[in-house]
Amino acid sequence: MSDEQVRVGTEGDGERVEMPVVQLLTGRGFITGKSGSGKSNTASVVVEELLEAGYPVLIVDTDGEYYGLKEEYELLHAGADEECDIQVGPEHAEKVAELALEQNVPTILDVSGYLDEAAANDLLRETARHLFAKEKKLKKPFLLVVEEVHEYIPEGGGMDETGRMLIKIGKRGRKHGLGIVGISQRPADVKKDFITQANWLVWHRLTWDNDTKVVGRIVGGEYGERVAELDAGEAFLQTDWTDGDVRRVRFKRKRTFDAGATPGLDDFERPELKSVSDGLVGDLASITADQQREQERVAELERELAQRDRRIDQLERELESARDVSEAASRMADALSGSGSMPPAQATLSEATMDEELERLRSENTALEAEIEELHGRLADPSPEAEPGQSSGSVEDADDDTEAAGIAAEIEAASRRSLCSEAQTWAVIEALAERDGATATEVGRAVSAPFQHVWTLLMELRECSCVERRSDGIYTLSPTARELVRESADPLSV
Repeated sequence: MSDEQVRVGTEGDGERVEMPVVQLLTGRGFITGKSGSGKSNTASVVVEELLEAGYPVLIVDTDGEYYGLKEEYELLHAGADEECDIQVGPEHAEKVAELALEQNVPTILDVSGYLDEAAANDLLRETARHLFAKEKKLKKPFLLVVEEVHEYIPEGGGMDETGRMLIKIGKRGRKHGLGIVGISQRPADVKKDFITQANWLVWHRLTWDNDTKVVGRIVGGEYGERVAELDAGEAFLQTDWTDGDVRRVRFKRKRTFDAGATPGLDDFERPELKSVSDGLVGDLASITADQQREQERVAELERELAQRDRRIDQLERELESARDVSEAASRMADALSGSGSMPPAQATLSEATMDEELERLRSENTALEAEIEELHGRLADPSPEAEPGQSSGSVEDADDDTEAAGIAAEIEAASRRSLCSEAQTWAVIEALAERDGATATEVGRAVSAPFQHVWTLLMELRECSCVERRSDGIYTLSPTARELVRESADPLSV
């Protein structure tokens, strides 16, 4: 690949203009020009030539212009619209990066259809982050194409985490094999550090003074004056590998359907488009299904929590009423006997029963609130970055130590969501491990912990499948949790 070249156009004398593949894939590029000048065609030509040579890319499409590539090439078209192969959100970012980088699937990340700009921004940031993290290990030549780059890395501040991630790729991606090309019709609005550090630049026609001044400062004064005279499809090409030499180039027309062309009055016939295999789309769809199930679980828990809150309010009102009756009965008994009699036994029992019920409901609500908070956290941060040197991992890939650590982590998380301390939690685990089964009351006695504390812990352990409850109310450790205790004398050391 080091000597491989792709043809992108011709100079005025008809001489072929070629660009080295390795520089396109791993370098930093910048393509600019006003609307209609040919900048999107140039970007498509670069992408087509790389795809033709067998190299995958990931395109961040902000205007839905690139789906025409599917006329010739099998690409994954992911976005929010129904016309995409799969509808994706930030929770799919790691899988999108994996398919593009590790499975060589050319990908269009179409962010044009998102009504929620924050979701589109999160999707781009997380996808770029996973690309960068995976490339540190793979070091595989790969190009990230970003349309309307000024929206993410603007000149004059206002850059968010997405912009900082793209800048990071620009500065440090090359040594890992990850290149980036930014495309914009307003170079004056793009962060100058990105432009000045690019090792290949394409300047199509620009007419606004602020934009032509950028050309003058970076390319040279004469080009700042001449850039407004370029015809559509023409551009000044400046590359590091030709010692900064500037050539006037007419870029060739792209081969595929121009999805970004301005609609006209002529009859429009959309070409037959290609898509990637159903299996790859299915991988992403399964993530969507998991996300939907978690959202439904949150809604279910919130409904249950609201119902219990209403029950608590009702019990508190009944308890207050019972106390008023008890106090009145006590005063009457005092008046009749002339002594400080105790309240009637029935009233006392009623109050105690309602107090116990209130305590139980409050404990259950605490556990429900903790579970809802955890689910909201997973929905907000669906794909935490793996530690360096680790993949995101799957159950099939985990060894025994990793599985044991995962079970221990589940138990500790359940402990934090319950009313039990960490010491009480592991005492409960050990008590269950020593028995074939026990009720919550029996476990509480064995570990000298309050019933409500033990009950909330057992409920949390059931949620993470570490504990099972039989129909007769007997709790038992799951086989995996029992194995964890059996193999380790000290569970905290797992």
